[in-house]
Order: sequence, then structure tokens, then C-alpha cells
Amino acid sequence: MHFLHDGCSDLLYLLFPVWAREFSLSFAQVGLLRTGYSGALALFQIPAGLLAERWGEPRVLVAGTLITAAGFMCLGTAGSFASLLVFLVIGGVGSGTQHPLSSSLVSRAYEEGPRRAALGIYNFSGDLGKVTWPACVAFFTAWVGWRWAVQGMGLVVFATAVAIFFVLAWLVPDRGEVQVRRAAGRKVDGWGIRNARGFTLLSMIHGIDNGSRTVFLTYLPFLLLGKGAGMSLVGLALGLTFAGGAAGKFVCGILAERLGIIRTVLVTEAATGLGILMLLALPLTPALVLLPVLGIALNGTSSVLYGTVAELVAPERLARVYGLFYTIGIGSGAVAPPLFGLLSDAAGVPVTLALLAAVVLVTLPLAQLLRRTVESPRTRST
Repeated sequence: MHFLHDGCSDLLYLLFPVWAREFSLSFAQVGLLRTGYSGALALFQIPAGLLAERWGEPRVLVAGTLITAAGFMCLGTAGSFASLLVFLVIGGVGSGTQHPLSSSLVSRAYEEGPRRAALGIYNFSGDLGKVTWPACVAFFTAWVGWRWAVQGMGLVVFATAVAIFFVLAWLVPDRGEVQVRRAAGRKVDGWGIRNARGFTLLSMIHGIDNGSRTVFLTYLPFLLLGKGAGMSLVGLALGLTFAGGAAGKFVCGILAERLGIIRTVLVTEAATGLGILMLLALPLTPALVLLPVLGIALNGTSSVLYGTVAELVAPERLARVYGLFYTIGIGSGAVAPPLFGLLSDAAGVPVTLALLAAVVLVTLPLAQLLRRTVESPRTRST
């Protein structure tokens, strides 16, 4: 599911320049399209977690995937900026179920095992989708046009939703066991967050990290076009970035088990900020070489953060708290693109990305504060 939904989200980066040309969009409008999908995705994550406590993760997950399929099939019929925005919102609502519910299932399965490494592999699968689906859509867009390409993606999502319904019914505990878990969940007060300060700092880092990544990927194609790249080369560049991101999530999830979360976060965030500045200065060919390395740093932080959430929360409240955590992160990713788009319209994409690099480095002092909070023997419940 992560392979599919992350692919749906990130293939949009390839289509933004196509839509900007066809519908004469400004950078701010491109940012609003990103906001439509990411914002709807973010806002539906907490409701998805609450619904899962009542009906179980598999049912809500499958229903959301069907809604995403409908959004993409309709997207191929869009004739204006407004219709693009509406159909992206529909697709985002459906994808809002995936992150909190899948993370909850994985975290519960590895409650007594290497949870962070398992979540690293889960996140790795999502980045494989980011590599695979944009490449497929780029190929079919060149062959049959973007409308048929996104409608074909919608059909793939629909078929996967039907198949995954039967797979999850086989893998996940039966309703009786789910009801026992719900009963246990009612004994936990509030949200079940055991360390409120630690969760707040973790969420702040996640918000900056995810928002920065979304802005970077939204405007990276325009930076490369300005360096002289064609659309096919832009598709390759995104594929290289996502491939690096896939490796980053897999490797950093495992490294965090050995080196600790704070060191891993400090290294990846510092490398992200410096990598963006280097990218601005380099000509096209060296920039393409840098992108996989930058992708490792750009996406590596998230695996570390996701696994740490489960250590701060009661197991019975994982679905809803993951919904809250992802809402903060993806909500930041929804708000940031149009704001940075306004700056791009006024000052240009290079200036925007230079400012973005400075924002990324704000996570470094936050990570040091998180070190003291997480390593403290005291916890705070909420």
C-alpha cells in the first residue's frame, strides 16, 4: 500500500510542469495544486485513525484506496485549474488513510521486535513507489498523453484496493481480537502520549522536514528546466532523487538502531541543507550526479522519526497518534508550497531554494533539545 500511495503522491511532481504549460499556471498555483492533494491527505489522517479504532485498519485502508482510485480516474478529465484542484483533493482524502493505518499495523506487529528497522523497510517500499510510478507515468505521458497516463494509474489503484482487501483479511486478526484491542484502548486516557514534550519536538522536526522536502520536490523540476534540462531529463532526475530517498529510508532506519536517533537526524538534516545549496551552484550534469546523494539525506530522517513515535505512545492509541503525527508533517507539506511559490514568482526558484536550505538547518537545535527530552527518565502523559 505504501508503494502505491506514495507513488500516486509523487508522480504529481512530474506533472506540475506539464499542467503549468497547458493551463498557464503561476508558481503559486502550482503550489496550490500540491496543497490540494497534501492538505486533503493531511486533514483526513486523524479521522482515519479514529475510524480504524471502530472498524479496523483494513476496511478503512481499502475504502480510502478506492477513493484515491476515483480521484485519479477523474483527474484525466480535468479541463481547468479548478477541476485539477478538486480531483486532487479527492485523491488526497483517500490517501490520508495509508500512512497512519499502515504504520499502526507495522508498529503493532513489531511491538516486541526491531520496530524502527521494520518501519524503515516499510518506508523503503514507499520510496520504491516514488521511483517506479513517476517513471511509468513519464513514459506513458510521452506515449499517450498525461490524461490517459493518470487514468491508467487510477485503474491500477482500483485493482490493488480490491486485491489488498483479501490479503489484509487473511493477515490481520479477526474481529473478535480487534474488539478485545478496542476494549483495551478504552482504558487509556486521552491520546495516550506518554512524553508530551518529546512528541512535540519530534512533530516540529517532522513538520520542517516534510514541508521542506515537499517544497524542494515541487520546484526542483523548474530549477532543472532553468539549467537546460528537457522533460525526459527531469523525469530521470526525479527518479534519481527518489531512488536515493528509497536507499536513505532503508539505511537510516537501520543506522538509527545502532547510532541513535539524534545523531542520524543531525547528519541527514545538515546534509540536506548543504546539498540544496550545492545543487544551486552546480551546472546540470554535476547536479544530476548529486541528486541521488541528496535524496538519501532528504528522505532518511523520516524513518527515524516514525519509529520514535511508537516509543512515546501507548500501543492502544497508535493509529490515532500516527494520524496526528502525519497530519502535522503532511499538513506542513501542504501549507509550504504556495507560500514558497509566491516567493518564486517574485524572486525566482533559486532564491526560494536557498531560503529553504536555511529553514532545513533549523532542525539541528531542535534535535539537540529532543536528545535531552528523550533521554530524560521522566515522561509526561497527555
